[in-house]
Amino acid sequence: MAENEAAAAAPQQEAAPLPTIRVPVASSALDFASILGIILSFVLIIGAISIGESNAGFFNTPSILIVVFGTITATCIAYTGKELRESIGVIFSSFMRPVRDIKALARAMVDLADIARKRGLLTLSNFEGQTANEPFLNYALRLAVDGYNPEDIERILQQDIDEEEERLKRAASILRRASEIAPAMGLIGTLVGLVKMLANLADNPDQLGGDMALALLTTFYGAILSSIVFAPLAAKLEKIAADTVKAKKMTLFTVMSVLKQENPRNLEMTINSILPPSERIKYFD
Repeated sequence: MAENEAAAAAPQQEAAPLPTIRVPVASSALDFASILGIILSFVLIIGAISIGESNAGFFNTPSILIVVFGTITATCIAYTGKELRESIGVIFSSFMRPVRDIKALARAMVDLADIARKRGLLTLSNFEGQTANEPFLNYALRLAVDGYNPEDIERILQQDIDEEEERLKRAASILRRASEIAPAMGLIGTLVGLVKMLANLADNPDQLGGDMALALLTTFYGAILSSIVFAPLAAKLEKIAADTVKAKKMTLFTVMSVLKQENPRNLEMTINSILPPSERIKYFD
């Protein structure tokens, strides 16, 4: 009896406190590089037009309407209304720059895997508040802690990744398509102008040079719209898609590694395999 009382009186050993996991906030900011790039490109073109003496006019409303609205309407033909509606917001997001510390995120994921291996999977439920900065990671960990089948978790997460990649690449493909159509619409506008010019050639032969210059303006507008606006923005969206998928794949690798109770060193190597050399982590010595 005395031994039991002594044992009860002895201070119980407290569990070691859980470490703090720093999951970087995934956000976006206005990309001044894209905006300044477009503005400076137009400034350079306008500056080149302004240099030297010339009475040529480079602004023609019908030509602009043919190229701009013709490109939009022709691009719409290749996609459904639902695809276009879903892609409008994504296209405008090409002027935004994703802000995500991928290296810090990778280290946080290896931290979580190391903690799960040492203290058990259910311990990860204590980090829900700390992983809220990365919604996809937070969602994946909840699935794991709630005891879903690993195969089901992998299928759900992979489907989410595929849908996100498809959504971003569809928006990029719309811009790619527009960049292909814009020069064609410019050529169509030029042909319309040439037909009008030739029709009036007999009555106004002195206006041949001016009419020819006016006809070529639509080709000029189409080339500008394609090479300065649509094609660069499409490339930007493709880069955003690649970065987004990379972060989500890291999450998938982390959760599956935890569920399989793998050594976190394997996870470190797996994550580093999809990261560029400058962003790879060295977690274990």
